[in-house]
Amino acid sequence: MDRRAFISGVTGGLLAAPLAAGAQQAGKVWRVGILGNENSAPWEAFRRGLRDLGYVGGRNLTMESRWSEGRTERLPALAIELVQLRVDVIVASGTQAVRAAKQATSTIPIVMAVSAHPDKIGLVESLARPGGNVTGLDNVGPDLKGKQLQLLKELAPKVSRVAVLWNPANLVETFGFKEMVAAAAVIGVEIQSIDVRTPDDYLAAFATVTASRADALYAFGNPVNFKNRQLIVAFALKSRLPSIYEERLFVESGGLMSYAPSFTDLFRRAATYVDKILKGAKPADLPVEQPTKYELLINLKTAKALGLTIPPSLLLRADQVIE
Repeated sequence: MDRRAFISGVTGGLLAAPLAAGAQQAGKVWRVGILGNENSAPWEAFRRGLRDLGYVGGRNLTMESRWSEGRTERLPALAIELVQLRVDVIVASGTQAVRAAKQATSTIPIVMAVSAHPDKIGLVESLARPGGNVTGLDNVGPDLKGKQLQLLKELAPKVSRVAVLWNPANLVETFGFKEMVAAAAVIGVEIQSIDVRTPDDYLAAFATVTASRADALYAFGNPVNFKNRQLIVAFALKSRLPSIYEERLFVESGGLMSYAPSFTDLFRRAATYVDKILKGAKPADLPVEQPTKYELLINLKTAKALGLTIPPSLLLRADQVIE
């Protein structure tokens, strides 16, 4: 995406678009707060979704964005900044961002652009009836980790040990890791836990992967891994490890394959939550929705560099092949 265009959009509002009839209160300028890791491509889908609903920068909308840039410890302070700006709604991306926003306010509505297991970790009371001031999108579908491992095994049948880069201190990731271990037992691969909590952990983590002779790599899409995705995919390629990821941007950065819910679709749908809330709906009454669209991306150039031949059946199922 064009970062200059985004910065312009933040300071001056969203790019002009025809105003949807009846979408806004006459003369009202809404203030939307954004809290996330970085200004990545899915946020453009969110802004486009707002434009399609009639929200026009400089006319009836302003946006205030705060990015942690992979430093999750900054999120609480950034959330407080948005609360002090008296935004009408906060849109948060990622479980840690949502939690920081919820801790900062119990009155300003919060929309989860993406968050994993929000009902299990106390962000909402239940998916059907969120309660409180938080609602939005859950980005975890049924048996997602099992499907990812199956795809990895299909592309690289000789894989037997998968090194997993994750943060055990993150409660959400513990659910995903348990799911992965259970799925691996069925599929017939071994999971190796590699603890990565800060950027300083990568040197030791990569050394452990190499020493253990893991023959594939999986990286959770947490803020630290996401921010350092170029480093991770470069290590996987240098080490000749087939890899699979939770987000397409890893593949666009040179990773081998990703299978996950479409973040573009989820962020677009987040705009509809904002619209409903600004029109008077209460977050407590808006059910949390789950993914309906999934994407399989394969980097053909990386596959060739690793000496892998992608089965035709897998290529046919891919939503995008990067050459």
